[in-house]
Amino acid sequence: MTHDRIPKGIEFLFKESLPEHCFIPEDLTDEHRMIRKTSRDFAHKEVIPRLDRIDAKDETLIIDLLHQAGELGLLAIDVPEAFGGLGLDKISSVVVAEELGSTGTFSVILGGATGIGSLPIVFFGNDEQKDKYLPDLASGAAIGAFALTESGAGSDAIGGCRTKAVLSAEGTHYVLNGEKVFITNAGWADSFIVFANLEGSGFSAFIVERSLSGVQTGAEEVKMGIKGSSTTTVVLEDVRVPVDNLLHEPGKGHVVALNVLNIGRFKLGASAIGACKIALKSAVGYAKSRVQFKVPISDFGAIREKLARMATRLYMGESAVYRAAGLIDASLETMDTSVDNYAKATAAAIREYVVECAINKVYCTEALDFIVDECVQIHGGYGYVAEYPADRYYRDARINRIFEGTNEINRLLIAGDTLKRAAAEKLPLIDRVEQILEKIGASSFPEAFSESDPLGLQERWIWGCKELIRLTASAAVEKLGRQTAEDQELLTRLADMIIETFVMESGLLRARKVLDRLGVEKARFYVHMVQSYVDEQIPGMAARSKEALAYLESGEKLSALLKGMDGLLDHPPVNGINIRRDIASVVVEKEGYPLD
Repeated sequence: MTHDRIPKGIEFLFKESLPEHCFIPEDLTDEHRMIRKTSRDFAHKEVIPRLDRIDAKDETLIIDLLHQAGELGLLAIDVPEAFGGLGLDKISSVVVAEELGSTGTFSVILGGATGIGSLPIVFFGNDEQKDKYLPDLASGAAIGAFALTESGAGSDAIGGCRTKAVLSAEGTHYVLNGEKVFITNAGWADSFIVFANLEGSGFSAFIVERSLSGVQTGAEEVKMGIKGSSTTTVVLEDVRVPVDNLLHEPGKGHVVALNVLNIGRFKLGASAIGACKIALKSAVGYAKSRVQFKVPISDFGAIREKLARMATRLYMGESAVYRAAGLIDASLETMDTSVDNYAKATAAAIREYVVECAINKVYCTEALDFIVDECVQIHGGYGYVAEYPADRYYRDARINRIFEGTNEINRLLIAGDTLKRAAAEKLPLIDRVEQILEKIGASSFPEAFSESDPLGLQERWIWGCKELIRLTASAAVEKLGRQTAEDQELLTRLADMIIETFVMESGLLRARKVLDRLGVEKARFYVHMVQSYVDEQIPGMAARSKEALAYLESGEKLSALLKGMDGLLDHPPVNGINIRRDIASVVVEKEGYPLD
């Protein structure tokens, strides 16, 4: 990516996005590819063959695998070199998360250790805390966990927190009391990042060692999926935590929690892509081997169309994940990332792209659910029995739409933060509706649009989607004012429009970049991915906007709004059936995702 002008967060909604500003998987360096090979070899040789034992909670095996991951450097990617880590870029972090995403429950164990279990200290710990805890967390000698959720505090984890912390009379310790639930890695964690309401200061974060008196974990939860991961309650009874173990500042626990969850969402999207790839590969393999009516079912059009749609969603999610990683890394390259400023700079870069991180979490986890569902369907009855991996893929995938903030909460964040930033920074996203309608009526797609361009039509539709978002958001703000932020049905529709626009554009920019490098013939698969996906999503974009506008207005005002949006997404349909046939042919021939 060129760094002369790095796009800011949500800027894709109102400024032209250029291929040179979009990092794509094809841009991976030799170092990235080496990290990918190391991660993939570990996943496929050491972890996947042992998933039955992992799902049975063979703790000795799990801990041994974590140690192996530590020896390979897979736990140290995000930890600064000064504290025993590798201090690599976020693209490297995405590569590891994606490759380990193929390991199902183990990816949750490892992700909990390398993400929310250690990043609070990476980003917000002082030098003494980093020096004490990070080397062991980076090597796998110790395992971390993140204790935020309570029985009455899920999505409202901050406002609903009932865990208390009180400074001891002698001023040397904080005394913690409370109970946390659904804590990943709790059964074998050596340390916990615990959030509590500190008397006199409010919501705060603490590093709590398992060895402290009064720390107890409950029985393992019996879960639908990710059965090998440890999920228990963490009970704190008069736990005396040294004052040196306060993380960040008193009353600033929300800063720790929200920033760590932001990067957790970003990495979860990458992990979901890895899970998508192995599920697609399994579906193709089964379809090629399953013979009905004397031919493999992979020859049937209905099955091929499923495979094409699975691959297309995978491509779009992968494109969005690497685009976001590239934006974060490009932003970091402009900052002071010296040892003293590393955490501050990283947190700032993540905050800048909080919407894009949430988009990746929502889209990729929902793409995964679509893909594993189709994987089961292609397997037929065999997909419903534990003998085949489709069963495990399906069960393990479901939690991802709940992890790191439910997808509903993330949708509210996407739309809410977009509107908030547009207002605070006076971004050209919100305008008077009449002015937007006049602009739409008087303008057309930029002159660069050409019917002979294989991606020109899709580029025009994506431009129309951005204008449609501006129209819908402006109509909402004009009608409801500040109440827009409280209208969840409206916000979720707006969020879905923003999500699809970012994802479609990410896929298009990637295809455009490959097209420019390799020419039409070698980029055909990329072009077909974009043509197929965008064509299928445009009707949904229009429907969401119409629902929102019909809710906001009626009569002549509604008619004017609908008339204004009519020209934005008008299009002749592409030959989607033939395009998806071509996509499926490549997927079947390559026995999985062709771009992997």
